[in-house]
Amino acid sequence: MDKKEIIIEVDHLTKDYGYGRGVFDVSIKVHKGECYGYLGPNGAGKSTTIRHIMGFAKPTIGATRIFGQDTFGNTENILDKVGYLPGEPAIPAGLDGWGFLNMMEGMRGGVDKNWLDHLLKLFKFNPGVPVKSMSLGEKRKLAVVAAFMNDPDVLILDEPTSGLDPVMQKVFIKFIIDEKKRGKTILLSSHIFSEVDATCDTISIIKDGKHVSTFNAKELKKEQNRTFELEFADKDNFHRFIDEKNKFSIVSSNESTLNCLVSFPHDKYNEFFDTLEGIKVTKFQEKPFTLQDYFMSFYKEERDFGGLAGVKGNSKEGLNNGK
Repeated sequence: MDKKEIIIEVDHLTKDYGYGRGVFDVSIKVHKGECYGYLGPNGAGKSTTIRHIMGFAKPTIGATRIFGQDTFGNTENILDKVGYLPGEPAIPAGLDGWGFLNMMEGMRGGVDKNWLDHLLKLFKFNPGVPVKSMSLGEKRKLAVVAAFMNDPDVLILDEPTSGLDPVMQKVFIKFIIDEKKRGKTILLSSHIFSEVDATCDTISIIKDGKHVSTFNAKELKKEQNRTFELEFADKDNFHRFIDEKNKFSIVSSNESTLNCLVSFPHDKYNEFFDTLEGIKVTKFQEKPFTLQDYFMSFYKEERDFGGLAGVKGNSKEGLNNGK
């Protein structure tokens, strides 16, 4: 990243709740006009970090800043400049959608009516319905509209598409891409690979409250290694390759389906084929290396994350790890 202004900064944040819970020495810098992805499963520490960024909690160690101002104790001063979408919005059941939007307008000192109308049409949302009668998806739409309705320059989004149907998820992703083109600064927390991959410039992976990798998304997509999917004739051939003959990085492997993803540098192509000698392979296909593959290399011990039950992968050195 060049010398663009730093808008959001997390400076060696630690919040220790004991028993290994919390976040530990987390640092983030989000530059003006950047979309920064914060990727990890539920419970990894994403929401804890974001609550501190919003000034809702005091760090045990470190600091969080927006526009260079410490956020703890100054939340009211940043609400009119920041659109915040919490992971689990608290919406009073006694209001209808308009009542909630009017309440949020009062907290933020006004709203652009034309922009509000645009959002309501874009997300196909009727705010005249009582909150208690809304589905989870409708409540999420209301929270999205409330977060964006004053057209803020900074957007802090915690699991933004949770509860939205697939059609609305696509609408939201396109909306974020358009907002980035308008120069908005965005921090987006998610466990959904597709939305992070489609929108983010820089990505941090968090595991057990600690950053395990921070990297430029374009650099990952230009990964120099070649990746192949192999499927073996039987378990004997699977294990002969995995346990005995393979000398390369196994991105993921699955004994139940007898397949694996193997990654290696371009100049090791012939050497790779030599390792397959005597191994019965029923499928051999080159695949692009994806954000999901890279993420799972850090979560190799997780057996059921994002629908990837039974997938295991060997760890892989992070791009700019520890950056």
